[in-house]
Amino acid sequence: MPKPHRRELVAAAARYSRRTEKTSAQNPARGRQERAWSFYRTPEVRSFANWIANAMSGAHLYAGRLGPGDSIIPAPDNHPAARIVSEIAGGRDGQAQLLREYGRHLAVAGEGWTVIRPQEKALPTWHVVSVLEMATKGKGLEAQIDGTPVTIPVADEDTVVGPGNLDPVAIRVWDPSPEKHLEADSPVLGSLDELEELRLLGAAVRAITLSRLTGRGLLIVPKGTRFPSTPVQGSEEDDLIDVFMEVASTAIRDPASAAATVPIILEVPAEMVGNIQRLSFESNFDELAIKLREENIRRFATAADIPGEFLLGMGSINHWGAWELTSEAIRLGIEPRLSVVTHAYTENWLHPLLENEHVTDAEEWCVFGDTAPLRVRTNRSETALKLFELKAISGKALRRETGFDEADAPDADELNDREQDQEQDEDQEETPVEDLPVDEAPGEPDTLPAAATPRPIPEAVLAAADALIWAALSAAGRKMKNSPACPRSNRARVQAVDLDHIHTQVPVTNEQVDQWRLLDGAWSRVPEIAVRYGIDPECMTASLDSYVRDLIAARIAHEYGIVPRLLGDCSPATA
Repeated sequence: MPKPHRRELVAAAARYSRRTEKTSAQNPARGRQERAWSFYRTPEVRSFANWIANAMSGAHLYAGRLGPGDSIIPAPDNHPAARIVSEIAGGRDGQAQLLREYGRHLAVAGEGWTVIRPQEKALPTWHVVSVLEMATKGKGLEAQIDGTPVTIPVADEDTVVGPGNLDPVAIRVWDPSPEKHLEADSPVLGSLDELEELRLLGAAVRAITLSRLTGRGLLIVPKGTRFPSTPVQGSEEDDLIDVFMEVASTAIRDPASAAATVPIILEVPAEMVGNIQRLSFESNFDELAIKLREENIRRFATAADIPGEFLLGMGSINHWGAWELTSEAIRLGIEPRLSVVTHAYTENWLHPLLENEHVTDAEEWCVFGDTAPLRVRTNRSETALKLFELKAISGKALRRETGFDEADAPDADELNDREQDQEQDEDQEETPVEDLPVDEAPGEPDTLPAAATPRPIPEAVLAAADALIWAALSAAGRKMKNSPACPRSNRARVQAVDLDHIHTQVPVTNEQVDQWRLLDGAWSRVPEIAVRYGIDPECMTASLDSYVRDLIAARIAHEYGIVPRLLGDCSPATA
């Protein structure tokens, strides 16, 4: 099999070695990256970086190789590639933290370092280190890991971590700039000027807010203007300025007081009314600064490579639109960064270790990232309850889908008590009722018309319904294989799955059934079959459609034994 083509990513990762010593140590973009990290504490940048980080932490690393049709064939569990990848960062939990850290670094500075520290009797420890924590020292690099300096010596390109070599290894991972491939690129690096403007506008808005709280301008009154004295004061009069100051301080201490809302009443001679005026320090820039800040936030949201709604708010977007945005964000913001990390570990970790173990096809195996766990899945509780009532899933599956665990399952005594209660209820229902007038009988009389007595569903209808369900699931499976719900990493695996079982391997929501038209035309023959056997066509169509949708959403295979219960409500009545 030819070696996978990865030319476009070759320069996006480099292990610190004699060959890369000079280029790795030099970082002409460090000044810009320091500025980028200085903006991390702003709400907009932090929200963007952490969204990328949290999303990347949900991806799953695995070993595989390219197969036909650009599909990915996972490595067998006993293959050395599978073992090496599974041990990255100590396993699944460590990998989640590793990817989370890289999400932030690639989003802000466009670059990060992986420092791997071997141990004699345990797996190596993995650390993601900022570019600001890496510096040249003597003939090597020094990384600050949790405040502790770690020296990384210059190593030969073919030196691998293992027995006899416990020197730390450093791998530079970056998203290359299209201008200078050795420099990193990121949305924050591309928005430094806009973010600086945002910082200045934020300071201006804070200054405006403080000025309006502490200095609202000047109030000019004629000299000697006073309040009339009150009976309590006798002949004394209050100075107007003193009264204003007291009212203002009361309003600040207690914003809910009358002093904060009720105007001060002042009686002055008519000729003095025009001499009382207020001068404001406010300018037209006050409102403009607020608008400019909102515009700059919107500009940064546009520059970020995820839909702007994640930074500006979803507003009135419904769950369907939210899923579309999430899918788009995964495609544009998560998968490209994930491929940068997986390429780095393929070239600088997996391949050297496989070659050291003399695996003949080492170059064919790669580290891949599976983003299927990131896809939004609908709340399947209601679907699980419906399928449990149809006896299509077990109690264990019902508890899993409704958020409970096996500790919540009833024990043997509880089950026996429930069965006994159910038997008592059934016995009471079978107890004959004394002859009473029809209008006093506790239940429905036994003299119902014969037309109301349901009759069993004909076997031919059950067989036809089973065939329709199989055809609907098969048609849906064929469409799923080419839908965004089935990533490239899964397509090789689903090729070997029967069409009517593909929905059990690919997560699809009820909304996506309509979005991708998975069941279009599936029930076109139902009215003809229903009328032929005297069954309600609408009831049969609705029952089949609801059932198949639930199977797809819950990823459960169809069973023929459910069909009679499924169509029970559509049973025709005897004449």
